[in-house]
Amino acid sequence: MSGRKPQVRIGILGAARIAPLAIVNPARENDEVIVCAIAARDESRAQAFAVKHGIARVHDSYESLLADPDLDAVYIPLPNGLHGRWIRNALNSGKHVLCEKPFTANAAEASEIAQLAAKSDRVVMEAFHYRYHPLTLAIEEVLSSGELGRLERVEAALCFPLPKFSDIRYDFSLAGGATMDAGSYAVHMARTFGGSTPEVVSARAKLRGPEVDRAMTAELRFADGHTGQIDCSMWSSKLLQMNARVIGEHGELRVLNPVTPQLFHRLSVRSSGDHRVMRFPRRASYAYQLDAFVASVLRGAPVKTSPDDSVENMSVIDSIYQAAGLPIRKPT
Repeated sequence: MSGRKPQVRIGILGAARIAPLAIVNPARENDEVIVCAIAARDESRAQAFAVKHGIARVHDSYESLLADPDLDAVYIPLPNGLHGRWIRNALNSGKHVLCEKPFTANAAEASEIAQLAAKSDRVVMEAFHYRYHPLTLAIEEVLSSGELGRLERVEAALCFPLPKFSDIRYDFSLAGGATMDAGSYAVHMARTFGGSTPEVVSARAKLRGPEVDRAMTAELRFADGHTGQIDCSMWSSKLLQMNARVIGEHGELRVLNPVTPQLFHRLSVRSSGDHRVMRFPRRASYAYQLDAFVASVLRGAPVKTSPDDSVENMSVIDSIYQAAGLPIRKPT
């Protein structure tokens, strides 16, 4: 026996801008994973990406990459409307899957994929990387401790400027829109910190086009009686907001930048006359996410952002669009 440590061999579907941050760089510090291959619609882009990031193999199509017997898993950073199709194809090819958010174009497609995943022995994880960072784990500990008392309100916001309106994230045919992009995080944080999946009471959109939201605000109600709100935008007067707040009968928790805390963050907790500020390692949230993915593939560890969780998230996103008078997105 060589004693060689098992590794998860990953291929990337698409030479997306997020791929170096989300998978290539974290893989360099994790000896249980190696990024082996890439495919893109434009093979020259895949070739350039492979040279730049030291990836050994370039496939001339997504199908060819999925057929590669030397790969265990795929990372999918494709446009929103393509996620479901390629998760499905990856599972049918026997590959584990780490897919960028949003998981699918809508809740019905998410449910279909969740059922397919449940019938397989493959790991399927939605890439809400913030969920695996110690900051989020600390927030969960504060909330589960009962320190804040009965919850009264949960608010989450992710707003950033994306003035390039030709970007695919504004393309309705690719399941674009602010709520699908930034809003998927805000909805997920509201669900995570609120303790359950809420009902959408109302929603108000600012439009880039007849069907595409550039900003969205939604009011929520949780089964235990507390209320909530999500704010998201890719272009609005709220140029940059990345925060969450949880108000309880005995105190309040505020967090600045729960999404990418490696860049900057601040977690503040006030309760019963006490006030403390907590800070965490600067290690990237993507690295913690990759640790969790690999642990699940190699050792069967549970994942926090499972397909069932994705169905819940997409159901809230669908309800927000319906409440705002906008159509639910469709697969491409």
